[in-house]
Amino acid sequence: MANLIAKFHGLLQHPLEPLFLPKNGGTLFYELPERFLTSRYRPIGANLVNRFGPNSSASSQVSSDTGVPPTVITIRDLKQLPDLAFATWIKRRDAFTLFNAEHRQAAGKLIDLFMKQPDVDSLVDLAAYARDRLNGQLFQYALSVALLHRPDTKNVPVPTMLHLFPDQFIDPATRPKLREEGSIVLDENRMAIEMPQNFTATDDEPEQRMAFFREDIGVNLHHWHWHLTYPGSGPLNVVQKDRRGELFYYMHQQLLARYQVDRYAHGLGQLEPLVNLRGPIREPYYPKLLRSANNRTFCARYPNMTLSDVSRSADRLDVSITGTEMALARVKEAIDAGFAVNGNGERVPLDDARGIDFLGNLVERSALSINRGYYGDVHNQGHVLIAYLHDPRGTYLESFGVMGATATAMRDPIFYRWHKTIDNLFLSHKSRLPPYTATELSNGNVTLEAFDTQLNSSGGAVNSFVTFLERSQVDLGAGLDYAPTGSAFVSFTHLQHAPFVYRLRINSSARTNRQDTVRIFLLPRQNEQGRVLTFNERRTLAIELDSFRVNLRRGTNNIVRQSSSSSVTIPFERTFGNVVQANAANVQSRFCGCGWPAHMLLPKGNARGVVYDLFAMVSRFEDDNATSYDETAGCDDSYSFCGLRDRVYPSRRPMGFPFDRSASTTVRSLADFVAPYRNMRLATVTLRFMNTVIDQP
Repeated sequence: MANLIAKFHGLLQHPLEPLFLPKNGGTLFYELPERFLTSRYRPIGANLVNRFGPNSSASSQVSSDTGVPPTVITIRDLKQLPDLAFATWIKRRDAFTLFNAEHRQAAGKLIDLFMKQPDVDSLVDLAAYARDRLNGQLFQYALSVALLHRPDTKNVPVPTMLHLFPDQFIDPATRPKLREEGSIVLDENRMAIEMPQNFTATDDEPEQRMAFFREDIGVNLHHWHWHLTYPGSGPLNVVQKDRRGELFYYMHQQLLARYQVDRYAHGLGQLEPLVNLRGPIREPYYPKLLRSANNRTFCARYPNMTLSDVSRSADRLDVSITGTEMALARVKEAIDAGFAVNGNGERVPLDDARGIDFLGNLVERSALSINRGYYGDVHNQGHVLIAYLHDPRGTYLESFGVMGATATAMRDPIFYRWHKTIDNLFLSHKSRLPPYTATELSNGNVTLEAFDTQLNSSGGAVNSFVTFLERSQVDLGAGLDYAPTGSAFVSFTHLQHAPFVYRLRINSSARTNRQDTVRIFLLPRQNEQGRVLTFNERRTLAIELDSFRVNLRRGTNNIVRQSSSSSVTIPFERTFGNVVQANAANVQSRFCGCGWPAHMLLPKGNARGVVYDLFAMVSRFEDDNATSYDETAGCDDSYSFCGLRDRVYPSRRPMGFPFDRSASTTVRSLADFVAPYRNMRLATVTLRFMNTVIDQP
């Protein structure tokens, strides 16, 4: 396994450096056939081996300094060189985006090529040839997807986007400081370079109050990682995952709920969907990001700019506002009718259990869309129109803005307005479904007698959440091409919460021991002006905090659940851990990196304290169970947004149950919703933000 990891380690590290340069701090080398070198380096191949190979003086110095002997990976020549023309039209240092249909198609073909290799060694050989000839991000994405889905590489740990292309996550002002530190200071003595908490706007811009959310590194890594785990194009066995379309809906719906809840806490109003694609966009955004691959900026959007048709031949892009409006109208028509029409002209029901899944794939336009030609590419085209509004025809040779990449889109306030438009499509669909019945909501075997929370500290407060700011470090050395080898630490500040537990007292009247499912949601009470929200408003903003199975014996059961065990989140180490750490653990994989960052489990709240309702429900296992899973396993602990690897989603219930549908007309408040059921309970909790910065332990 160690040798297998090493083979792919270097292929993914320093993605814009030629493969013949040493990797892994100067201890990993690839011996390449001469014709694997690009035309620039082939004439001087022997000289390159003498200067950079495992027997060079530089290599001997590294081995002497580190005591680590060089590892040499010998790449075999290919009998027939692959034709990569389907992807080489995307220039090596240009921007790559999954929102561009032609880019997605190229990525899908490359994934297919990697998946078809008969064994691991053949995959390494092919990847070694392709690496220096293809766009860096395209190669990294396609190889990562293949590693995730091939049965012989699933346990290969690979770095996250943060460690390969850190320019998409950090203030570019830190990069020269990192290079200076790395050039002068020995690796073991290097200090972290601090990145400002807010570097895109001052407090004079009201939307900057939400920068802690939009520009959080972990939040943006999650969005990028989800789209890596659930690619929209490629071989069918890669794209077709259980309830993929529904997960697209639910993951983004939860992002919006969290964003809106904290908007209220920070005095910002209701998020307005971007409905009018022809009017001015009042929100500006100045991303302050620099693409290190070509030293071009992610362009800003000025106040009140308007969208235009995007027609860029070099990018093979032709997206019109009219076409996007037509696609939106057709999707709405299908929702209102209760069925969509597939490519054969047959009706596909949307108002049954699978309807939300069909709709999700149709709106995103994944390869699973039942009629891509007719229903278009609504979600992706919106991203494209916004991403290129500063240069829609390529006149000024500018690339896309932050809305054009899954790793950066969530930084922009307009992301949330566009996705509110998308989410409203799903809400329209859900509004057609009947309310859940008493049978579906009740659980005659159990009574949830008590429910509260407690902070983990000694004598911790009950029903009181605390958030604060935490300063952490991350090593970006693997992503700094042509830079000094070794570590390159950046210090950054992010939201964090004090750890806590849920405490539940459940009485079971069943004659035998049984399993059931506990669901926990946090619901806001008021908007930014203090107006009490209606039940319908509250249920659409319900934030899932946890979902887990409990083993109940007859009689009283006292359950204590740690906040760190949430089914929504993954720990800090898996969000930010670098490839060396992953190799040491030898258990991580790309799939295991999918999950909401643990430090963002709770909303931020404010210094005055915000009162929320905490909802708990014990639902019947017979109606939930779809597959077994182990929460202590590496990839089973964040299934709410990411599902389970190679298995069906662990609950048959609709995602967001019981708040994903409208309730009976007799329900006018959350208390009305809970009152008839012994298996539900509410707790009043107060969340207070402490404006202090604590170093991560």
